[in-house]
Amino acid sequence: MTAVDASAASLGCEPPPTGLRRRLRAGFPSATAWIETRLDAERDQLPLWVPVAVGLGIAAWFRLPGSRLWIAFLLLAAALALLPQALVPGTRTARALSLFALFAMLGCGDIWWEAQRVAAPRLERERAATFTADVEQVQALAASDAIRLVLAPGDAPDLPPRLRVNVPRDKAPRLAPGDRVRLRAWLMPPAPAAVPGAYDFSRAAYFQGIGGTGRALYIAVVPGKAAGGWSAFVARARQALGQHILAHLGGSEGAIAVALANGDQAGIPQADNDAMRRSGLAHLLSVSGLHLTALVGAVMLLTLKLLALSPRLALRFRLTLVAAAAGALAGIAYTILTGAEVPTVRSCIASLLVLGGIALGREALTLRLVATGALLVMLLWPDSLVGPSFQLSFAAITALVAFHDHPRVRAFLAARDETLPLKLGRAVLGLVLTGLAVELALAPIGLYHFHKSGLYGALANIVAIPLTTFVIMPAEALALLLDTAGLGGPAWWVAGQGLHLLLVLARRTAAMPGAVAMLPTIPDAAYALMVGGGLWLCLWRTRWRWWGVAPFAAGALWALASPPPDLLVTGDGRHLAIRSGDGRIGVLRERTGDYVRSTMAESSGLAGDVPDLDDVPGAACNDDACAFTLRNGERAWHVLGLRTRARFATAELARVCAEADVVVSDRRLPRGCAPRLLKADARYLAGTGGIAVRLAEPPHVESVAERTGAHPWAPPPPEPRRRRRGGMPWPPPQSPPPPPPPSGG
Repeated sequence: MTAVDASAASLGCEPPPTGLRRRLRAGFPSATAWIETRLDAERDQLPLWVPVAVGLGIAAWFRLPGSRLWIAFLLLAAALALLPQALVPGTRTARALSLFALFAMLGCGDIWWEAQRVAAPRLERERAATFTADVEQVQALAASDAIRLVLAPGDAPDLPPRLRVNVPRDKAPRLAPGDRVRLRAWLMPPAPAAVPGAYDFSRAAYFQGIGGTGRALYIAVVPGKAAGGWSAFVARARQALGQHILAHLGGSEGAIAVALANGDQAGIPQADNDAMRRSGLAHLLSVSGLHLTALVGAVMLLTLKLLALSPRLALRFRLTLVAAAAGALAGIAYTILTGAEVPTVRSCIASLLVLGGIALGREALTLRLVATGALLVMLLWPDSLVGPSFQLSFAAITALVAFHDHPRVRAFLAARDETLPLKLGRAVLGLVLTGLAVELALAPIGLYHFHKSGLYGALANIVAIPLTTFVIMPAEALALLLDTAGLGGPAWWVAGQGLHLLLVLARRTAAMPGAVAMLPTIPDAAYALMVGGGLWLCLWRTRWRWWGVAPFAAGALWALASPPPDLLVTGDGRHLAIRSGDGRIGVLRERTGDYVRSTMAESSGLAGDVPDLDDVPGAACNDDACAFTLRNGERAWHVLGLRTRARFATAELARVCAEADVVVSDRRLPRGCAPRLLKADARYLAGTGGIAVRLAEPPHVESVAERTGAHPWAPPPPEPRRRRRGGMPWPPPQSPPPPPPPSGG
């Protein structure tokens, strides 16, 4: 510091800018002043960006492929935290940017530490095993007619500490959490995403501590005392509650009633599950803020009314505080009973924050409260950020609060002296507009994770939410209470009728023309633009909030313009889907299961049944292989999919491979098989996992391995292999007519 700078500092004056600082200030004086003015007007909104920064750090860890880039992100964030202080020190802009970068570092470091903390052994390859285990969870799977068990092996040190095993219902003994079983099972590593953009179970299993999955070949209960512990007690209570409800309500109505009471959705038939999702009512099935709000509100109201009957209590105690405490205890108990899953815990935290605001006499629901809840969840369970549950719930509540916080909306919905028809019309219009705002916020999330979004959800929820909140749940709670005296029959009838009406609404809404919008896999960058634009719209209050429309619209247009893949191949090479000229897809094997067919269809942005390639015009198939010509503009691409593991004549296989652009097989093909573009055999797919191929100019191949990178749940790398000498011409030449499929020898 010079003598002039020291003198100026001693007098409380800022020293004259020099060097780089002078040039920057001379170049951007108006921009700096304008940003300072904007941030000063939005100073109350700045804390809302703290969870956004933490979420950015978590998302960067999941998206970047390896530790080198994670470290680079941390260093870049550190540099961004220091740079504003050097360029524009002492300004609100510098403080905001520095804190945003620091919280982004916190998010990235938190998820990195969490990934190291939950690391557990897992299976590396498929194998059979016989072992004894304690039962931790029991779920009935209506869709597959099986029982799903989460087990803790006790006498097998070579197995992971937690396994998930399916048992056919006809072979499963009567089991409860805490029982000990002896079984023989075929086990395998947690399955990665089948194709790029599909659900990645291996990532979810890693953070749940599940090191393997499989199916039981034989199972028997080991006589003796069941395992104790608080978790086993709660699990047995959940199972007993579900069985009690099913004894009074059967079918789909009973399965949904069980989901509302203890959070177990496994018993809901797949058709009804799909109908609820297509109609935009699937959020009613998972215990979330809606259910906790209904329960806590009912307990608070009942407690307040009962205590107010006593004038002495009403005069001596603050009954609102007592009722809030009773609601908090009810919410915590309900969270524990429903399994204390992360979405339920998240909703419980938000409910407790709301009750705290009520107890302090403050506004119950604000964006700051939502931001606090999101921050707590991300710090405690950072992996939940990338799951659809976290994104859907917080997007819905953020959109709802931001919409009702708008001055025009608040003025429109404010109470006023008017006739009853006008009040009802205003209330209904408010519900419709609120539903539209929430649906607009949820649509990108549904399309990104599930490749589909319901279009009539806003209208269906106008009926479904009041029906669930004010009829179904109170009737079910009253029935359970009256069952202690054997008088719950009438209440069960009311609950059953309400559930039946809910299912009718879901089925009819899902069957309406255009009920579901479908899109193929959305690029991550397009989704990030939509999320960023939506947050900018919701979290600011002044006019510059409308700047968020530009990135949101750009992301939406990008997503709409993204072409579907022409080929989808699963990581084992057994399943191939080819998009035909009419936009539909066909699968290679007739015995392809419903799950793989639906995954292929959703990743292609399609709904409905998926036919076999044999039934697709233009495909030439026999028992051993299928040949298909796919035209993209003026270019014709010839694809060959091998169905059988039988050995082919070497010369014939080499000939048909040379005449094809893409060859797909679930076994290793000899070097003589050299297609023009891509040989997706077992050796190739072992390193890439499932792939999506777009046969444009130039062709593009996206793999599951690229998305997974070097994250801890990534499968082990394949054995090294020697590269084939020579290379294929690029770009590939114009293909001759499609070759006939080979016949096995």
